[in-house]
Order: sequence, then C-alpha cells, then structure tokens
Amino acid sequence: MVYGHGDDLYLYGKRIRHNFSSNIVSGRNHSELMKILASMGDEIGRYPEPEALSLEKRLGNLFSVGQRNVVVTNGATEAIYLLAHLCNEGKSAILAPTFREYQDACSLYGHKIEFFRDVCEISPEADMVWICNPNNPTGKIIPPARIMSMAEKFRDTIFVIDQAYSDYATRRVISPEEVLAHPNIVLLGSLTKRFSIPGLRVGYAVAGEDIASRLRRLKMPWSVNALAIRAGYYLIGHCEEYEIDARLLNKEIGYIREELSSIGITSEESECNFALFQLPESYGPASRLKDYLVENYGILIRDASNFEGLDSRFFRIAAQTREENTLLVSAIKEYMKKWK
Repeated sequence: MVYGHGDDLYLYGKRIRHNFSSNIVSGRNHSELMKILASMGDEIGRYPEPEALSLEKRLGNLFSVGQRNVVVTNGATEAIYLLAHLCNEGKSAILAPTFREYQDACSLYGHKIEFFRDVCEISPEADMVWICNPNNPTGKIIPPARIMSMAEKFRDTIFVIDQAYSDYATRRVISPEEVLAHPNIVLLGSLTKRFSIPGLRVGYAVAGEDIASRLRRLKMPWSVNALAIRAGYYLIGHCEEYEIDARLLNKEIGYIREELSSIGITSEESECNFALFQLPESYGPASRLKDYLVENYGILIRDASNFEGLDSRFFRIAAQTREENTLLVSAIKEYMKKWK
C-alpha cells in the first residue's frame, strides 16, 4: 500500500478549511441519510448479507442490466484487487500516469506490468488493460467507441475501465448496457464519488456474467457492511437530490488553469472537475507548495509526485466554489512571489 495515493485530510484534521485534494463535491447535506444510519441500532448488532445482493439488484435496475452483472464491493478499490487476483501472475498494461492502486494491486498478485501513454500502444499479449476514464490525475476522457474498438480487437484481454469520476465528465463515457455487449470489458464505478460518501466505501463492477461470477468467487463474505448497504438504498432512491453540475466544475478548473498559467504553472486541458499542474523547475517540489498552503491558508492540494511517470513538481487540484478557487489562486501566486 502506498500512502498519499488519495485524500490525506486525515493527517491534518481541523487545520484544513479548504480541501482541493479530493476529487469529489464537498459540502453535501447528508442530514436525511444520517437520520437513517442513526436508526440502525438493531442492524449493526447482526451480520449483513454475505453478499450485497439486494443492493446489486437495485443498481442493476438503475443501470438497466441484470442483477448478476453487478458486483458490489467495499469501494471500487476492492474491485480493483479482485480483478488483479483474477489474473494472478498475468501481464497487465496500465495507462499512465494514473491511479496508483492498479499498479499496487497488480504487483501484489505478481503481474508483469507495462505502462503505456495511448491506447494504440497496447500490447496484444496483455491479460488485462487498466484505463481510468476520466483519468486521474489528468482529467482526460477516452471516447467509448475507441475503448470498445480496442476490446473488439483484443478479445482475449480483459479491459478494466474505471469510471469512478463519470458523473464529473463533460463528455460521454461508456454505459453499463454497452459493457454487456463486450464480454471482456469490466466497468468500475463508485457511489463514493457520485454521492460524496468516501467514509462508507461503496463501489461496484459491471461485467458479463462470466467475469462477474468469477469475481464473486474471489470475494470475501461480508466485505460490504450494513451501513453501506442501507446508504446505497437511500442514495439510489434520491439521485435527483445529488446532482453534479459537471460543466460548472469544469469551467472552474478552467479558471484555475488560466490563472496559474499566467505565472508559469503549466497544465493540460481537463474534461472533468480536476486537472494536473506542474511547477516551473526553479520553484522546487510541489510538496513544499502543499506545506505552505496548509500552514498559511488551511488549503490542501494533492502532491502528485507518486503517480507513475511524474516527478516532484506535479500536483493536482479539484475545483471547488469560485470563492474558494479565487483564494487558492491568490495563495499560490503569493507562494510563487516568495520563491521567485
């Protein structure tokens, strides 16, 4: 396990007032959900379902796929490790830079790992291909047609498409129904990102029944707890109360990119709510900028130096409100003047 691969707010506690390190909408009102969870005294005194079959059924209905095509997991992370286990000691190709957990899971299960920068570089010998779409940390989106074309071309390769950030995407991504037309595609998703509940750990995989059943055989019983299952019921039934304005958030990350570009901090265009930035070489590591923002403004950003292929100058920002984004830009400009 690599610490620092995600939101490390827990290291700072109340010192953080503005969290730009986590790619989820902050400030959600979970008051009704909390009432439901608080009423579950009897249920936490007994075991939940060994498999979260009732939640899988509801997700299947939501996605217009069969119940047996959905495997609910303890966050999308559990699904990642189950898939790596599925191809134990196989060969994986990972689109980089990307979420570090694919690499860690593949290493744990003895995979030979190759990294690629474009889907046209995929090796036909790969047992699995790992693609985050939209990609973390770049915010780039690969069109569904291109993914499905590659899956058709390499039918003996399992394509793992992690769409945890699909609700923040400004372009169309692959749908659960499309996945079922391609038995070698597995779609990963996360209620964590959609509903801002990272502490409850609810993820899922959508796949053809063959791969889905193989994942179930590898799964620990009771990996998804009673609170998470009940939260899933509530949130699926109240989707309309948790709408995400992806275009507004993308506009805000565009504003941050433009402002930081004016002081020499480079970035590539993003198609969701976050982007990857690079400090000029003479300004030192992003970790120093991160420490400065924490100490002086209670602002937390993501040091991106431990993504494959990135160096110490990279950091990631997820857009928040315009007021918060303006504060962040001002604080970074102040830092740049001090280190000029």
